[in-house]
Amino acid sequence: MSLTVEEAGRTLADPDAYADEDRLHAAMALLRRERPVSWVEAPGYNPFWAITKHADVMEIERNHEVFLNAPRPLLTTAEWDEINRTRAEQGIALRTLVHMDDPDHRVVRAIGADWFRPKAMRGLEPRIKELARRYVDRMAILGDSCDFVRQVAVHYPLYVILSLLGLPESDFDRMLKLTQELFGGTDTDMRRGETAEETLEVLTDFFAYFQELTKARRARPTDDLASAIANAKVDGEPLNDYDTTSYYVIIATAGHDTTSSTISGGLRALIDNPDQLRRLRDEPELMPLAVDEMIRWVSPVKEFMRTATRDYELRDVKIRAGESVLLSYPSANRDEEVFDDPFRFDVGRDPNRHLAFGFGVHYCLGAALARIETRAFFEELLPRLESIELDGTPESTATTFVSGLKRLPIRYSLRG
Repeated sequence: MSLTVEEAGRTLADPDAYADEDRLHAAMALLRRERPVSWVEAPGYNPFWAITKHADVMEIERNHEVFLNAPRPLLTTAEWDEINRTRAEQGIALRTLVHMDDPDHRVVRAIGADWFRPKAMRGLEPRIKELARRYVDRMAILGDSCDFVRQVAVHYPLYVILSLLGLPESDFDRMLKLTQELFGGTDTDMRRGETAEETLEVLTDFFAYFQELTKARRARPTDDLASAIANAKVDGEPLNDYDTTSYYVIIATAGHDTTSSTISGGLRALIDNPDQLRRLRDEPELMPLAVDEMIRWVSPVKEFMRTATRDYELRDVKIRAGESVLLSYPSANRDEEVFDDPFRFDVGRDPNRHLAFGFGVHYCLGAALARIETRAFFEELLPRLESIELDGTPESTATTFVSGLKRLPIRYSLRG
């Protein structure tokens, strides 16, 4: 049965749709074709405009003074919109870079910016390569099969982030559980519980952990990103506890789940497209292009929201002041007007103007790190890979924000 435009719009607010790529992409393709700026009224959600074309997402991101992150930076239910509004008024809300606008965004972003510049990334690269080798070795130790997501992909990038922050490896399990609970709040396998109170417990646990870390780094500063955040000052004053903890949370979570989703989704794409796997093995110089194609293909961040500060016309549609827009990155990254044969996975795609890292002032702080991690892993894996195939049915996380595969059963043969 074919979708109506209204049904396609509501699909973007359905967490289960993001675990069903065929259904999701069919809805997004319909919206791009028939109503790229579409008003959506979905049960349980405050209404919003769905923005599905590449050019329109860029236009809104470029106009960051008109379209603000606050007060609705992510698509959440109407219940959670109200909870977040109340907590923000009380000064106890999570306030990451995702939640901020200028001038706060510009000043707070600068605290961690140097840690993600090319010089810092070059310094971290030996550790990243060591970890990539460790996890390919782990695949060999596991034998000839594994659940790649659960046994490899979720571990490797989190260890990188722990190294950057300077956290002990003994805290790995705790961080892994918390990040999965935070981003998987609508997935029955990932969430801690079904009520808002149980979900808030995840944030409480994050805050408790990172407040202790802040206290320790202020008492004994060290040469790591955690110490830089703990001892940062804005206008001569240290960040308050909530802003400090929020900074840790965005580094620990966004730098983990997005990259693990890209690596696991990228591996599945190579399995599904053996000609591209052969090409990449025969032409390893294509790896930088292949990494960006994996990032486009997976688009692990599914959406961000913006709110209009004044009336604005987009494609002859008037978006009124106070109305929200949903920027659909998976849709923008399959836009037929921008990408030649967008549903073809092409390890040599060039140019590749994907928007998976956003655009403009909110461009992802960790984009270079994500590329280095993904490249290091596949540069370690592919020379040792003799064969690989699916060993069961892959499953994806049901969530409207950051999502990817939660299970990828594979069978393989490795050298060494």
